[in-house]
Amino acid sequence: MRRTLVIAAALLLLWTVVSQANHALSGLHLYLFVGGLFVAFSALTQPFAPGLAASIIGGMCCDAAAPAGLFVTHALLFAAAHVSVFHVRDRIPRDETASRVVVALLTNLALFLVFSFSQVHHSPAPGLAWPRLLMDLAASQVFLALLAPWFFVLQARVLVLAGVDRESLA
Repeated sequence: MRRTLVIAAALLLLWTVVSQANHALSGLHLYLFVGGLFVAFSALTQPFAPGLAASIIGGMCCDAAAPAGLFVTHALLFAAAHVSVFHVRDRIPRDETASRVVVALLTNLALFLVFSFSQVHHSPAPGLAWPRLLMDLAASQVFLALLAPWFFVLQARVLVLAGVDRESLA
């Protein structure tokens, strides 16, 4: 339980940072989505149940700011992404930061596309929304690639400071 709460606290910090970045970028009509970061660390490094619970809590944080029609969508999709990444994690060199970032980028891409395809029909002109969505995706992927190494180290350090994990060299 303690492991879940510590990871969830780090995810709440991530949600706050991304929300502030999105607020700052709103004048440029740009939206950053980093759902892959909410899933990658816990799916790659943590036991299944605490990691899944933390991913769901992170999804609930994102759902709290979502429109009413999307409530619980983030939590369910983050849970599905967590399960998918967890089942392939033994085939990935998960102790390396570069591979963790690649997993986060691929997970983010998949989540972004699922969200986009499931919600674009609500747009009055769905065909005109795709260029903006592709710009949002490109900006999100660059932002995630820059933020991910810092966030992975933050999560590992917070787990060590909370006494949940022992210090490691990774």
